[in-house]
Amino acid sequence: MSHLNYETRLPLGQATIEHFLGLPAHPTKCQATYVWIDGTGEQLRAKTRTITTKPTTISDYPVWNYDGSSTGQAEGINSDRYLKPVAVFSDPFLGGQNVLVMCETLDHEMKPTATNHRHKCAALMQQAAAHYPWFGMEQEYLIVDRDEHPLGWPKHGYPAPQGKYYCGVGADRAFGREVVETHYRACLHAGINIFGSNGEVTPGQWEFQIGTCEGIEMGDQLWMARYILHRVAEMFGVCISLDPKPRVTMGEWNGAGCHTNFSTIEMRKANGITAIFEAMKGLEKTHTEAMKVYDPCGGADNLRRLTGRHETSEADKFSWGIANRACSIRIPRQVADEAQGYLEDRRPSSNCDPYLVTGMIVKSILLNGHSSPSPKKTKLIVA
Repeated sequence: MSHLNYETRLPLGQATIEHFLGLPAHPTKCQATYVWIDGTGEQLRAKTRTITTKPTTISDYPVWNYDGSSTGQAEGINSDRYLKPVAVFSDPFLGGQNVLVMCETLDHEMKPTATNHRHKCAALMQQAAAHYPWFGMEQEYLIVDRDEHPLGWPKHGYPAPQGKYYCGVGADRAFGREVVETHYRACLHAGINIFGSNGEVTPGQWEFQIGTCEGIEMGDQLWMARYILHRVAEMFGVCISLDPKPRVTMGEWNGAGCHTNFSTIEMRKANGITAIFEAMKGLEKTHTEAMKVYDPCGGADNLRRLTGRHETSEADKFSWGIANRACSIRIPRQVADEAQGYLEDRRPSSNCDPYLVTGMIVKSILLNGHSSPSPKKTKLIVA
């Protein structure tokens, strides 16, 4: 029987989501699920508490504590860490008055922990607020079995070569659509600005887009969308990999990124293309620094992905171009034609911290002086 070659049978079918004995959400009490980034800088943790009456502002949510020694953020002899609520979303799983609360993590002195990059990002966004920085991030991910093998791939071999999977329709090319559609609807109900979703180039790989978001909201919304994605996958008995290039995909398969679209009010105005071209100077100047923060491993993860092949640029070279997906920065064809709009930074990895990425872009373009680099280092590639 061919299905024995796979651990998870497809289709995944209908998840059981009524776990509550038929009881509705409580009419007045609020279950607040606090969500935070752990010591890895890429994994999420969560726990829930009851609040008698649903707060009306984010400042009304109480600071909470957790065991940092169990999340890689503290030693056992001084383990208490704090959760500071910073953004709130409706809970699509529990409904009613219940909420999901994105939190910053603070140490015993109430200072940001090592993986709390939101604190610094918020300060950068405040400095750049007059430019009205807008972001949209394209989150690619791979649905995998619990053994980390891609969903829909045979256990002892490989699927047909990529080509038919991108935006594909059919049981032989779209693996895990149940997860994708459930996640999309859950994000809408949570109040997240989810723009869209699509199947990607590698089988079992998908993408969703979050935006448009202004300033610090981009990081808050993408992190919460990731949390919701992991929860939905959990319901279906599968897992989500944000690894930009898992070992099993090291052959002729596309990796996973988190392409980041960015614009300022100057770029969005008539003839804003001038501001977009000017932005390349700052982006090139900080290329080496950016590559160190565009994945949680100081750039090591992206080295497996940014090889100059499979629609990527080379990690050690900065380039930009119009309609070219082999560049560090792509200016969409429509933007060039209309002479206004946005740019796309294609360097961030799928497991990046959006607070670091968006902060780096703002720092590079708006807060870094735009000193002109040597023209010999920049490659303009037009496709």
